[in-house]
Amino acid sequence: MRTDLPDPVSAPELFESVLPRRVLAFFIDSAIMIFVTAIIAIVGGIAGFFTLGLTWIALPVVIPLVILGYYAATLGSPNRATIGMAAMDLVLTPTRGAPLDGWKILVHPLVFWITVWLAWPVSLVIALLTPRREMVHDLIAGTLMLRRSPMARHWRNLAGRASTQA
Repeated sequence: MRTDLPDPVSAPELFESVLPRRVLAFFIDSAIMIFVTAIIAIVGGIAGFFTLGLTWIALPVVIPLVILGYYAATLGSPNRATIGMAAMDLVLTPTRGAPLDGWKILVHPLVFWITVWLAWPVSLVIALLTPRREMVHDLIAGTLMLRRSPMARHWRNLAGRASTQA
């Protein structure tokens, strides 16, 4: 765990209404993924007639890959946020010092969907009990969800304190 992570006591604006924003971001991202999945299913369904059913066989593989691609393209971008997260002013931050890139960026959504399928109420309760509002998949993946807009000010202040102490 990094020692320079924001603290809800010293920087409460970074954690202000993060949990409800995450829920809304989830619904936005789900709507986008449902829309994309529907388009792929329609195109794949039509193409299946021309490929003698081969496209239909590929759909169960293609659709999850497209969803993973959505996460890789959005969370792996410099914004480190899906479209829903960006709309809700959220950013994904690593807690273990290593940057979120490559395959590491896919750990967060994979663990998220596994925990959602198994026990989403438990994940929400844990988020209410942790000071930084981390859900189960955040703890496992080593990530932290913060508000984007006040984050630049926090890191600037932290850098200023470090330079005055040196």
